[in-house]
Amino acid sequence: MRQIPKVMLLIENSREYGRGLLRGIARYSRLHGPWLFYHQMPFYVGSDIKEPNLARIKSLELDGIIMRDVEQTQKIIKLNLPTIISDFKEKPLNSHIIVTDDSVIGEMAAGYFLNKGFKRFAFCGFDKFFWSRERALGFEKTIAKAGFETHFYKLPEGSLKGSDEIKIIAEWLISLPKHVALAACNDDRARHVILACKVAGLLVPYQVAVIGADNDELVCELTTPPLTSIALNTEGGGFEAARLLDKLMAGEIKKPQTIVVSPTHIVKRLSTDILAIDDAEVGKAIRYIRSRAREKVWVSDVANSVAISRRELERRFRRIIGRSIHSEIRRIRVEEIAAMLSETNLSISHIAINLGFSGIEHIARYFKKEKGVAPLIYRKKYGKKAQTIEDIVNNKKNSKPRKL
Repeated sequence: MRQIPKVMLLIENSREYGRGLLRGIARYSRLHGPWLFYHQMPFYVGSDIKEPNLARIKSLELDGIIMRDVEQTQKIIKLNLPTIISDFKEKPLNSHIIVTDDSVIGEMAAGYFLNKGFKRFAFCGFDKFFWSRERALGFEKTIAKAGFETHFYKLPEGSLKGSDEIKIIAEWLISLPKHVALAACNDDRARHVILACKVAGLLVPYQVAVIGADNDELVCELTTPPLTSIALNTEGGGFEAARLLDKLMAGEIKKPQTIVVSPTHIVKRLSTDILAIDDAEVGKAIRYIRSRAREKVWVSDVANSVAISRRELERRFRRIIGRSIHSEIRRIRVEEIAAMLSETNLSISHIAINLGFSGIEHIARYFKKEKGVAPLIYRKKYGKKAQTIEDIVNNKKNSKPRKL
């Protein structure tokens, strides 16, 4: 009888990042397992992490571990079990790791605000985490390339209670130029910023527009106003981590491997629901395009929605937005397609019908021209729900049993 691998998951499930990894790991086990899971949750208490029980880990005679970084990481590595590590303060050397494409997250946040016409920018993160610093750097570089400055929040020296730091963040927010577009390193930090805005008497999004990252729906929806956030393909990362662990447990891989969790798209909510564009007619045109992202829209339709001529609108559009009306229609339509590919399990033909395309070939050409990849490839890379029943059946048929 085949021995069922015993796998310890030292991953918290109180946040979307950890839950996404766990969903991906579970999906891999359903397709290629089964595995016997032991789930011990390190979890955040403020900015600290509760440590796992090392004695229990030793007693279980495990075959492998997928974990987040904790103080005892090096001790766990010394158990000489196949181990994959995620969410670390600093990258561990010579280890199999899960990393997030943090600089791209910062770039996406910056691009999103620049497309809304903002000219004043800020970033609030956790200085001690390298992933937060990487997101800040990606944001700052993109903003600087556009010719603007980024204001950074710096955590004061010494330990602070949560309520005390909220007051300090509030003072910092008051000092910023308005109207400001603020990116936070993750959704928890964005929630801190929104709480601080309330303390400071600042209106979100009208004086401070806020975007987070990780798209933790519980955090985002319980924030007032609801928080715009960057979604990540954590489920895909969890699936690939489980695939790697399977190979490690079978002795097929020795050299350290890296799995990358990529950002997929921006989930727009009320915390950024504003255009920082002084030109009323251009702002009205953009709102018209966005409100019809799932419809066929022509440049003439957009021109008819405003009180100036098409020629004048085109001129102002290029000057303020930096691209043509037609390019903006295409960009917004493609972002809608990308969201449907990554967030739903609708077939590409159904997406084409819903968005008014004549067929798969048409939507594929349209999407690839903007994104550089075909819709199916994009879904395979970023889609958290891309596994259909047919996929599962075919994978079961084609999967090979583990060598004993």
